[in-house]
Amino acid sequence: MNGMKEVLINGFKGSAVAAGIKKDASLDLGLIFSEGEAVAAGVFTSNAVRAAPVLLSQQHIKRGRARAILVNSGNANACTGKEGLETARLTADLVARDLGIGAEEVLVASTGVIGAPLDRDTVGGAIPGLVRALSGGGLSQVAEAIMTTDSFPKISKFQGTAGGRPFHILGMAKGAGMIMPQMATMLCFILSDIGIERSKLQDALSGAVEKTFNRITVDGDTSTNDTVFALANGTANSSPLSESELETFKKGMFLVAEDLARMIVKDGEGATKLVSVKVRGAASREDAEKASRTVANSALVKTAFYGQDPNWGRIMAALGRSGIHMDEEKVSIRIDDILVVEGGLATGTDQETDAAERMKRDEFTVTIDLNKGGHESRVLTCDLTHKYVSINAAYRT
Repeated sequence: MNGMKEVLINGFKGSAVAAGIKKDASLDLGLIFSEGEAVAAGVFTSNAVRAAPVLLSQQHIKRGRARAILVNSGNANACTGKEGLETARLTADLVARDLGIGAEEVLVASTGVIGAPLDRDTVGGAIPGLVRALSGGGLSQVAEAIMTTDSFPKISKFQGTAGGRPFHILGMAKGAGMIMPQMATMLCFILSDIGIERSKLQDALSGAVEKTFNRITVDGDTSTNDTVFALANGTANSSPLSESELETFKKGMFLVAEDLARMIVKDGEGATKLVSVKVRGAASREDAEKASRTVANSALVKTAFYGQDPNWGRIMAALGRSGIHMDEEKVSIRIDDILVVEGGLATGTDQETDAAERMKRDEFTVTIDLNKGGHESRVLTCDLTHKYVSINAAYRT
């Protein structure tokens, strides 16, 4: 469902340029354009510190319609005060002018270094070239232009049927660090040619985000710029969706978001392991979520993953400080299907040896049963490596 081949979707065009925002002269400014008016939905960061593009896009998306997304990497335009908000507004105005659309139809997004002013002349000077370069195949370039510490572009596709005709969903995302979204991820844009009401699009997007991007972590940090946009331009169908067609669309939205979420964690800065932390048997949904997040974010647990060490004591300690209702003597822990803890006690060295072998794999699952109730939760995480420290120590220098 993912890949870079034939990144096309009806009625949408894209382009990207190296505007000079990044130091390495790579693509850093992208534009997505819907040839017709599109229904728009969005989900934004829960961080109390919100970047200028988030503030502006929150205003623009209230109409429920949009035609364009302007995105840059290399500079977050966050913690930049009134000047940063004016820059975001000016660049949206320039895009609108060159496309011949309203400024409120332009959504903006940024990612990169926090606290540095975004050079409006650099961005503004590149916009005419962006507009001229728009093409159906240019969407793949946008996926590259939004990368910062990502090691590969992240794209996912889905096809369904509505009104007897095929519809499509195309999603692209960036993210590798500062990832513990409490709404979304760093940046994600989901495009569809389906015809759908705004409220139903928002419902489908919010539901998909909650089950996917809200269930991943790389380092426990929530960005100032987290943004997910969904645009649907209606070129695939003209009649309202039936209940079954709407469910197919929601499923497609979920599958695309899930695919992208897995890519983000797999591409976690310096990561070598993709680990699913499952908690079951919790007394409440809140307890299940607290437990899974606490274990998935524990630096000690994550370094044990890196060392391929089934150090279940670290997992028990994380559970104990998570604030959940638990009885130590009821807890069981598995690495894949290997039981390493039962009734709060170790099952033996042979099981730990087998578990250590399983942890040599690129992907494995940790399953924790609290045996306190019927609630479950899952969080995707990765290991914590030397490379993560190196990447982030040198991020600005």
